[in-house]
Amino acid sequence: MPQQKDIVKIAIQMPGAYPQLIQLDQKKPLSAVIKEVCDGWNLTGPDNYALQYADGVQTYITESNRLDIKNGCILRLTKAPGRCAEDLFKGIQSSDSGVRCDSLKELANTSTDVTFAQEFISRDGHLLLVKIVEESKESNVIMTHTLKGFMELMDHGIVSWENLSSVFIKKIASFVNAKPTDASIQQVSLDILESMVLSGHSLFLQVKQEVTMERLIAHLQVTNQQIQTKAMALLMALLQTAGDSDRQDMFAFLNKKNLRQYIYKNIIHSSGAVQDEMAHYLYVLQSVTLNHLEPRMRTPLDSYNQEQRDILHGLRQAAFETESENSLSHERRRSLCAKEFKKLGFSNNSNPGQDLVRTPPGLLALDTMYYFAARYPDAYSRFVLENSSREDKHECPFARSSIQLTLILCEILRIGEPPSETRSDYHPIFFSQDRLMEELFCVCIQLLNKTWKEMRATQEDFDKVMQVVREQITRTLSSKPTSLELFKNKVNALNYSEILKLRQTERLHQEETLAPPVLELKERLKPELLELIRQQRLNRLCQGTMFRKISSRRRQDKLWYCRLSPNHKMLHYGDVEEDTENPPIETLQEKIPVADIKGLLTGKDCAHMKENKGKQNKEVLDLAFSITYDVEEYSLNFIAPSRTDFCLWTDGLSVLLGREMSSESMRSELEILLSMEIKLRLLDLENVPIPDSAPVIPKPPSNYNFCYDFSQTEQ
Repeated sequence: MPQQKDIVKIAIQMPGAYPQLIQLDQKKPLSAVIKEVCDGWNLTGPDNYALQYADGVQTYITESNRLDIKNGCILRLTKAPGRCAEDLFKGIQSSDSGVRCDSLKELANTSTDVTFAQEFISRDGHLLLVKIVEESKESNVIMTHTLKGFMELMDHGIVSWENLSSVFIKKIASFVNAKPTDASIQQVSLDILESMVLSGHSLFLQVKQEVTMERLIAHLQVTNQQIQTKAMALLMALLQTAGDSDRQDMFAFLNKKNLRQYIYKNIIHSSGAVQDEMAHYLYVLQSVTLNHLEPRMRTPLDSYNQEQRDILHGLRQAAFETESENSLSHERRRSLCAKEFKKLGFSNNSNPGQDLVRTPPGLLALDTMYYFAARYPDAYSRFVLENSSREDKHECPFARSSIQLTLILCEILRIGEPPSETRSDYHPIFFSQDRLMEELFCVCIQLLNKTWKEMRATQEDFDKVMQVVREQITRTLSSKPTSLELFKNKVNALNYSEILKLRQTERLHQEETLAPPVLELKERLKPELLELIRQQRLNRLCQGTMFRKISSRRRQDKLWYCRLSPNHKMLHYGDVEEDTENPPIETLQEKIPVADIKGLLTGKDCAHMKENKGKQNKEVLDLAFSITYDVEEYSLNFIAPSRTDFCLWTDGLSVLLGREMSSESMRSELEILLSMEIKLRLLDLENVPIPDSAPVIPKPPSNYNFCYDFSQTEQ
């Protein structure tokens, strides 16, 4: 007698037959189950049949994935993957072009299943597709289906990309390089080439040799967003896989061909919004480009390097025109130089190079100062001379400020950090401007001088001024200005008084009173507010969230959606298309009973993080969580789109499991709610100081003669 936990109640369909409702015994071999189903419909040859999901991703049921079947699932009896692979293998070789087209179209759809892919590849079906591509005798429609089917088969990692012939690679590259061709062929060809580049250095060299950069840039100018995205993906794969010298050559070529202007005009300022995947590639391009500054940022100034010393003295001479310097004695000239370097704001005026030994920002600070002095000589002279005329304590030191400002810009622009696999926060201003780092510095050093005057700062206030300037830059860049002029206007409008107002507003939101009576009141209010947060988390889970499947090998655009049922008893999930918003719960075919959920794992404890150990960066680890269900053998793995979603989901799942919420988001929201509630309760006590302890109760009076006795009056 099978145990109840091993029994799953399911329905099985077959076209033209009445569905069967069966109780599937998970301990019984799958072949025996299929035989019973075939007997129910009087079908012979059960070995020629298999079960697959009827809805959603129609995956074949195998011994390895059969435990994923849940109560209420609808399965379909269909051709066995081996038989299906054999039929398609024969159909692709048919002399009838219509049969070939239909077979290849079905192959492209069916190849997403790994069981079928293994059967088809075992018959060397992938080599048949390679032959079709190499011969190139088929129509565009057939070729598109062939390439799609090939891509799906290779995605499973069963066959190595390294085994492909140079003829095949050249043919795929020709589809990309050809001007008059079908958009669908180009799209999937770009996808295939990207996977080749990411799979190994030898293939990278072949693809780099075959694909012309001019064509990739041309693909960025088309109106088809999918072509743009795939071309950008291939370009980023080439740049990231290339060695330092190759990358420098590629960037030099792309700059010569005005890649930045093409992106700014045809992608950022196109009529449609920039999609998530394209935003990621724009971020990668920005990151890889800015990281060219890293060597200068990591290199300290060499006092014995004549070129670097000349640049330092060039800064001094550009600020202080000394006509008769050559006629002075060595000692007099040395004293004059030290005095002028001090006015420039160097801490070590006798040897100013010592100020630039610290890395970061190293030589990059010297580069930015020199760029400012050469590009905007009037603004440079005005800055230095204006501060030279102030009292010493109110003087804004140009050199010291420039070095610190360069470091701040390096941190804000993340120079030196490798591109993240998930970030997509590119700056549109980067694509509007050559030499963004230097131009931003020129705007921000003048902003720093303006802020210094607004704060009436002294040398002791240097760190405070730099904090304000960092805040001005960060807040302005977060508004995504699309040009340097727009950035300049916004950052200058965000003056010191505006920063104070913003800080005050934020402080009011976070302010808390520490008086013991108020703390006691807070403790009494906490349970009610925690219940409010719990309800909000559960409501948010009922609304659901879109999650992205991320491969460690390449970024994929496959999405899935998960939401909690209104009665909080089922977790529904399933694959969806990118343009789907808030899919109805009925369209999500998979579900997990909340009662079966056994645990919640986060970060490196998750199974999908352990599988990719060493490949995941800290950012992805911070967004990963899993739920284990049944007997803790199975897990549903998530990578949240943002830290906020991570907190909402982990809190909501903790509530469902009867555990305490522990996210930083919950703590922050609880503090905000407590602060608001406390402020409302204390409105009547405005400007009344609250004592730390309760007032002392006075002693009883010696007599009560002051009380009026009503009882005597009544008599």
